Formats: sequence, C-alpha cells, structure tokens
Amino acid sequence: MLGDDGDRRGFLKCMAWAGTGALFAFDGGIGSSIGLDLALAEPVHAAPASPFTFVQLSDSHIGFNKPPNADARATFREAIAKVKALPVQPDFIIHTGDVSQLSRDDEFDDAEQILKETGLPVFVVPGEHDMLDPDAGKAFLNRFGKGSKGAGWYSFDHRGVHFVAMVNVADLKPGGMGNFGAEQLKWLKADLAGRSSSTPIVVFAHMPPWTVYADWGWGTDDAAEALKLLARFGSVTILNGHIHQITQKVEGRVAFHTARSTAFPQPAPGTASSPGPLKVAPEQLHSMLGITDAMFVRGNQRIALIDSTLAS
Repeated sequence: MLGDDGDRRGFLKCMAWAGTGALFAFDGGIGSSIGLDLALAEPVHAAPASPFTFVQLSDSHIGFNKPPNADARATFREAIAKVKALPVQPDFIIHTGDVSQLSRDDEFDDAEQILKETGLPVFVVPGEHDMLDPDAGKAFLNRFGKGSKGAGWYSFDHRGVHFVAMVNVADLKPGGMGNFGAEQLKWLKADLAGRSSSTPIVVFAHMPPWTVYADWGWGTDDAAEALKLLARFGSVTILNGHIHQITQKVEGRVAFHTARSTAFPQPAPGTASSPGPLKVAPEQLHSMLGITDAMFVRGNQRIALIDSTLAS
C-alpha cells in the first residue's frame, strides 16, 4: 500500500531503478510511471480516484534462446526482481503481449510461475507469438484470458481509472498490420458509452494502435476507429509492445507509449531489411532492455517520460 502524499512525492522523485517496462502512478488526475508489461488475474475493483501505481512488462518471449539472448527466462526474472525490490509495491502488473515465443505450454507455465513470485495481480493481452498454437490462441486464453471476450479483450476499473485491454493480433497476416475488427470495436463503443469524459482511460494492446512503420506492419489498420471512440475523454494513455524499443508521441489528449522488451531489441524502423531480433554484443544487451518512468496529468497536459535500462 502506498503511503501518504508526502511519502508518494518523495517516492516518485527518487525512482531511478533499472528494470524492464514501465511503472505508472496515479494521484487523482495525475499519473506517473517507472517500468515493466503482463496478464489477467482477479478483477481489480473500481473505487474513488486515489493514488496508486502499476507496472507494465512486455515481450518476455519465454522460450527464446538465440542471439542476442540465450535465455529470455533469465532476463524476465531480472525484470521481476526489480518489481519485487520496489520500495512501494504496485497494485498490479500488466503485460502487453508476446509472453511466450512459440505458444508452448511449458513457456506459459514458466511465465506464470515467474509472475507469481511478485504476489501481485497480473493482466495480459496476447501478442502474435501467443497465438501460434493450432487453436489460434486457445492455450493462451485458457491460461491468461479467463472471463475475457472474443480473442481476449476485456476492461476493468481501478481507483477511478478505466483500463481497456484490446487485441490486435488475431488472424494477423505475416508482415501485416494489426487489426481490432468490427466485433471488438462494437464492444469498445458499448464499454465506453456510460463513462464520464473526465474518467482517465488507459488502453493496452500488443501492436501499436498507431502507425510506427507500415512497411514492417508496425501499426493497427483500424486504430482510427478506436481513437474516435476515445476522443471525448480528457486523459487517454495507450500502452503497447511488439517493436521492442521506446517509441512515443502525443496527439491532443492522447499519449502513446511503446515499451522495451525484456528479451531482445529490434532494429529501428527502416534500418534493417526486416524486423527481428537485433544481434548485439553481450555487454550491450542490458542497455537495450529497460524501463520507462512516465507521468501524465488529466486533460491536455503532455506525458513526461524518463527511460532507464537494465544496464543503469
């Protein structure tokens, strides 16, 4: 549990640990962050707006064992150790997909067990690597998506903030853009319909819900439809993974942020013939896996971000 306002201000000022992902703090209309992304657990119940933190983890790729990272489980454990070492524990963890490398049961088992070491609720959306099984994501949904809709979308409220987990990797074409689809967008419209425009909204998905680099499929082709539904809200933060590097922008009252992976980096858009694991020297790897501290204010204030790495 977080302490009083004075303790919280001191906590936010001194947060400079290295990890992987982003830890977010909300204080009334103010949100701030520190670093990580992951899963679906027991619902977190709505309450009047009050201070809290959560952690984002992404792209753990449990099972990946090739250059530049011979053991993605080990670097994921490092990230989890950072969460456990926080001076104030977050309320929960979210993971923005690609929990596994090949959608294998043992990969999901290991990810789940490592996450349980935190003792925190976890919420997850699938990445394309989590939907490689013959049943197109059934193994993932059985593990992390109980109670979700469709391919794994859902929402929950926590201390006055509304969280929306969206899926843009179902039926993904190789090299193609992500897609929410008509059914999910209809659900989103209904989910948001009864909420005040003053409600802070956090949307999390795997692929960027904006176009980062179309040639590599780094975007979501019907993201504009979702953004129209979010346009009336005064504070919207959109979190994603997939591209394994920090990318961010602000459009009006919407702040977009892409987290680093806990497993391996990818090349910057257009700097290689294709996306994929970026081979770097072992001593460089930890400098390309890291955390993001973010702070945002309801309304038109711009999001403030501080990035740290595992090498920090």
